Amino acid sequence: MMKRIFLALTSMLLNAVAAEPLRAIVVETPAPRCVTTTVGGIAMQCVSFDSRTHFMRVLDQPNGPGTQWTHVQAAAESVSGLAAINAGFFTPQGKPLGVVIANGKKAGSNNPSSLGAGVWYEAHGKTAIIRRERCNFNAPHLMQAGPFLAEKSSAVKGLDAAKTSARSFIAWDGGTMWMMARTAPCSLSQLANAIAGASPAGFPIQTALNLDGGRSAEMFVSDQVEGGGLFNRPIWNNPVRNFLILQKR
Repeated sequence: MMKRIFLALTSMLLNAVAAEPLRAIVVETPAPRCVTTTVGGIAMQCVSFDSRTHFMRVLDQPNGPGTQWTHVQAAAESVSGLAAINAGFFTPQGKPLGVVIANGKKAGSNNPSSLGAGVWYEAHGKTAIIRRERCNFNAPHLMQAGPFLAEKSSAVKGLDAAKTSARSFIAWDGGTMWMMARTAPCSLSQLANAIAGASPAGFPIQTALNLDGGRSAEMFVSDQVEGGGLFNRPIWNNPVRNFLILQKR
C-alpha cells in the first residue's frame, strides 16, 4: 500500500515538473552611457560599457600622427565606432612609445619606464589591464601605457602632484565593467586619489591606467550612446598616433 502511494506521489511530482516550462535565465547588461561629472574636484567626461556586449579596439596610424585621421571623431567614424579616446604615447618623430597592436599588427617595443607600466588588451572576448611584467604582448588589440592610477581599488602612491594637464585614462572594475574618460586639467596624483574606489560611471573603479594626456587628450561619443553627442578636442591639440575605439561585439 505504502509503495503504491509513494509511486503515485512520485508520478504527480514528475508530471508537475514536466508541466512547468523551462525558463531561460536572462542576464541584462547595461548599455553604454556617457556622463559628465565631477569626482574629487576634477571635472571629467566618462563613457561606461559592459565588455560582454561591447569592446575597445585599437586604431593605429603606421605612418604617424594625423596621416589617416586628423582627430578622434574621424577615427571612430571610419569603423562606425560608438565612442573613442586618444590612446598611447608616441615620440616626437611619431613612433609609438611602447607596444601597440592593432588588429594583430604590432608596432613599437616594450617601454620600461612608468609610461609603459601597464598593458590593456582585448583577446578572444577577454579584456583586462595587467602589469607589463605579466604580459607576453600577444593579443589582437593591445596598448602599453602608464602610469597606473589605481590598483586593487587604491590610489597608486608616488605619482606627480605638481604638473597639471588634461588627462585621458581607462578604468575597470575587475569584472566586465569598463570606462574611458577625459578630464579637466589635474595632476596624476590628484586624479589617482579622486578615482580609486570611486564610481563616476556607476561602478567602483578597481584598476585605472593613464593614457597620453595634455595636448593629446581628446574624446568622441556618438549620439547613439545615451548622453552622447560629444566631441571634445581643444583647438590647440596635436594630432595623435593611435586611438581606442568602442564598438559592439
